[in-house]
Amino acid sequence: LVCMPNTNFSTAAVPGLDDPRALLQYLYGVAVRRALPLHNTAAFLPPPPKGRTLVLGAGKAGGAMAQAVEALWPVDAPLSGLVVTRYHHTPPRPEGLPARIEVVEAAHPVPDAAGRAAAQRILQLTEGLTADDLVLCLISGGGSALLTLPCDGLTLEEKQKINRQLLESGAHIGEMNTVRKHLSAIKGGRLAAACAPAQVVTLTISDVPGDDPSVIASGPTVGDASTCADALAILARYQIAVPEGVLERLRSQALETPKPGDAVFSGHAVHMIATPQQSLEAAAAAARALGMEAHILSDEIEGESREVGKVHAALARAVARRGQPFAKPCVILSGGETTVTVRPQPAGTPRGRGGRAGEFCLGLAQALQGQAGVWALAADTDGIDGVEDNAGAFVAPDTLVRARAAGMKVEQFLDRNDAYGFFEPLGALVLTGPTHTNVNDFRALLIL
Repeated sequence: LVCMPNTNFSTAAVPGLDDPRALLQYLYGVAVRRALPLHNTAAFLPPPPKGRTLVLGAGKAGGAMAQAVEALWPVDAPLSGLVVTRYHHTPPRPEGLPARIEVVEAAHPVPDAAGRAAAQRILQLTEGLTADDLVLCLISGGGSALLTLPCDGLTLEEKQKINRQLLESGAHIGEMNTVRKHLSAIKGGRLAAACAPAQVVTLTISDVPGDDPSVIASGPTVGDASTCADALAILARYQIAVPEGVLERLRSQALETPKPGDAVFSGHAVHMIATPQQSLEAAAAAARALGMEAHILSDEIEGESREVGKVHAALARAVARRGQPFAKPCVILSGGETTVTVRPQPAGTPRGRGGRAGEFCLGLAQALQGQAGVWALAADTDGIDGVEDNAGAFVAPDTLVRARAAGMKVEQFLDRNDAYGFFEPLGALVLTGPTHTNVNDFRALLIL
């Protein structure tokens, strides 16, 4: 239905080893296409129910997932619903495909009023469901911000402040979503509870290390094993400011979530239709088809982006210099979700621009120190690195030389978390536009 319409690269033409940048972008494209909803949905759709079918969902892939269901669902079977996705992430509608599921847009990564309104409408749509009805929940990464409905006693503005603090704290995604679930009226299994007594089938695209459905989009349709006490510990660990009234409700466990095994989830099904590992394996297979060895480190790598970049650089240098632990030519692939701790800046200093992938590339370039024979690409598979217009960045053996010639020192850009400002003048940003899926970070190192 849709395949990265705004992309500046294609998997149609297979590049050779003489063009490392095009080759890395090709592998990224293969990984993204493996995770597109239309390729992965049909096998997991249940038959139409006796009653009606309601589609609810949230995430960066929400629009494409809704279109996939519309294309695959029997034309004579009733279908309706509401899905919320990120601004500008609704794919173009294919000619001849009827619109049966409403798609609305909201803000990410900091929620806004549009996301709150969508969450309220989604809850309202669950009213009056019966045991003869089916609810198809389409869940993908980004849903935590897009499906926002603050708990009683918490305003949207307060929720936004908490979200910004979490994003800049260095907390990993599991920690952030533990907090989000306990401060929400719809996440952490609460959407599934609202759907009772209807049958609920969740189709999800994983963007989290370990593919835990209770973490993806803060698990609106699955039981939550974390507790109010866990949320309090995370808030204290990262010094996140929260209104005192909300802290009291957490301490009293008034904001506890439905737990795994709760009767409200009885008979529900959860299907993982696309995962980071599957995308990495697709990219590895494409590299091998070009005559190179391909090695997947892990799809669950976490940690500070710049530090993960340094570790990858050490491995690439060992391969380039000594042929250990892998022989060259080869491609080294990894995924997961790294974090960026935003460094405080002097008053009046402009904030840096960029996201996890760009900061990884800054740390990588700094540690590689122009190592001959090593190229790299890091990009977010949703096409957007943080809140900028790039998916990620590209590193080459001459990156630091070209930067110094332009009067730029990589250390200064790392100090202010300004990956975008570093790679943009070098023409080294990876620009794809929204890809309409999301299986998190993609990193590829090419050693020739």
